[in-house]
Amino acid sequence: MGTPAKTGAPVTLTIDGFEVTVPEGTSVMRAAAEAGLAAMECVIVHDLFLNETANYAHVFLPGSTFLEKDGTFTNAERRINRVREVMKPLNGYADWEVTQLLANAMGAGWQYIHPSQIMDEIAATTPSFAGVDYTLLEEKGSVQWPSNEEHPEGTPLMHVDGFVRGKGRFIVTEYVATDEKTGPRFPLLLTTGRILSQYNVGAQTRRTDNVVWHEQDLLEIHPHDAETRGVKEGDWVKLASRSGETTLRTRLTDRVSPGVVYTTFHHPDTQANVITTDYSDWATNCPEYKVTAVQISPWNGPTDWQEEYAAQAERSRRILPAAE
Repeated sequence: MGTPAKTGAPVTLTIDGFEVTVPEGTSVMRAAAEAGLAAMECVIVHDLFLNETANYAHVFLPGSTFLEKDGTFTNAERRINRVREVMKPLNGYADWEVTQLLANAMGAGWQYIHPSQIMDEIAATTPSFAGVDYTLLEEKGSVQWPSNEEHPEGTPLMHVDGFVRGKGRFIVTEYVATDEKTGPRFPLLLTTGRILSQYNVGAQTRRTDNVVWHEQDLLEIHPHDAETRGVKEGDWVKLASRSGETTLRTRLTDRVSPGVVYTTFHHPDTQANVITTDYSDWATNCPEYKVTAVQISPWNGPTDWQEEYAAQAERSRRILPAAE
């Protein structure tokens, strides 16, 4: 996404129900995504809420919740479930209708009148869904793919007679230590994680009463480490690493060991992972979110970049009157 946008060629991107700016990503990951979005000629976001990606949208199209949908969901169990509309979409259109209107505005000429027709097209183009249609789903309630001529009613259990690729292959790998090290400038180790009441970056859960339990990201620090730095419960502190810095309030606790600090990444105004390193696992390329050398120091409020981010978000989320 970022590469063609930076070449200067006109680029339009439509983002449907997805957070592109990677608020939980590292500073490099987020910067690359934001640079790509900012360079685009037109960004269209179709979502339930004005999320962080919507800060870069030229057009925002409101989406529909699961209560407003008529169609199917396919879960991690391979189960294709029918979902039925409980109430009409408050925005006036189902998600598939919004997509069709947008496509037809560009000359696509789509003529779907019901989501069952879309499922028929999926079945015609996807071998593992070849036997799926709304008649079967109404009769069975749900079907697990693959559903085809060999398995007309779906496949509750796979690999009954053996695995397609044979038995599992286990490989011994050597432990590879991180290149991230503590030292005089950054003597503490930061680890980040989630909390039960918020989901990922909280695009939905932060808009509920769940904020009663977690209204902001807090830095958990051992009382001994806090005392040696002159930090008290609830103080603003600057959390700095070799990669970046952010500010947040403290929570003194012995849940963390001396020398280790912990915080969550559910709130975009904190963006705790802007300070995590660019090191990643050699096999999965997953960033090292759990091992970052940091230093903590008393502070008096948000950093400059946090204030700039808040101002940009406020400017970007102005809602202009709809064109007549």
